[in-house]
Amino acid sequence: MSDLVEPRTADIVYETEEPVRYETIDGVAWITMNRPAFNNAQNSQMTYALDDAFQRAVNDDAVRAIVLAGEGKHFSAGHDIGTPGRDVNKSFERRLLFGDHVNKPAAEFLYTREQEVYLGMCRRWRDAPKPTVAMVQGACIAGGLMLAWVCDLIIASEDAFFQDPVVRMGIPGVEYFAHAFELPPRIAKEFLLLGERMSAKRAEQFGMVNRIVPRDGLRAETAAVAAKLAAQPRLGAWLTKQAVNHVEELRGKRTAMDAVYHMHHFAHAQNDLTVGNSIGGLDGKAMAAANKQQAAEAAGKKQAGDA
Repeated sequence: MSDLVEPRTADIVYETEEPVRYETIDGVAWITMNRPAFNNAQNSQMTYALDDAFQRAVNDDAVRAIVLAGEGKHFSAGHDIGTPGRDVNKSFERRLLFGDHVNKPAAEFLYTREQEVYLGMCRRWRDAPKPTVAMVQGACIAGGLMLAWVCDLIIASEDAFFQDPVVRMGIPGVEYFAHAFELPPRIAKEFLLLGERMSAKRAEQFGMVNRIVPRDGLRAETAAVAAKLAAQPRLGAWLTKQAVNHVEELRGKRTAMDAVYHMHHFAHAQNDLTVGNSIGGLDGKAMAAANKQQAAEAAGKKQAGDA
């Protein structure tokens, strides 16, 4: 079935009214995704709550640094493509200069929605004037990558892994297409075309991760880094962010994302025309099963090689 008719708004069931928790500790705002039962899959309820939290942190002069975290075993399994709280057909108070998507026909529906909730929101959070740290444990998959990549620093646990398997859907990577900026081009191609898990250790080798620590030391290390960031001069930290982000823009990051965003939505439209579903007929369960099978096969090959 097409995303245009499923699920209906009346069928949406949220498991929590608090998809994001917010607290401040010693000048650091801790923003925590709070859908652990669904591995912090991002529905619109969560996305708009994240935006509220980032805005709250920016508005509070006592906050000098921001940490983005995920409750439970995993940082984020990506965009919500199959939980009872999947709310693609629901209207929210829009934050950017895009109209509502729910009354738009055909391909315009997702094109409009994702300009705000995916590409637009991520760009907005990346440009927050305060330093940000992603605290990543377990899975950081597809849409989860976008949330980690908008942060200035990434602290990962030893068991963290990164993956964008959406080529399986016929789609060339997630909407916030930073792959070829986070990774060397040939590694980015491998990451996307094979869709395999990348360990935190390998990600660190390419500069995608700043530090790796044991899972039980992840919060402490993240807190220590955030405390150092919070102690820096406020304007100096903001200007430093702008300086490095500007270099990325000179290298074409924004224009590259704009181009790939249109490829992404061409792929959605092709899927709708050929199989009647914008994500190629796959849902969260199917993607998770394929990911687990792929990981098991990779582990088996490694074990055979070690023997």
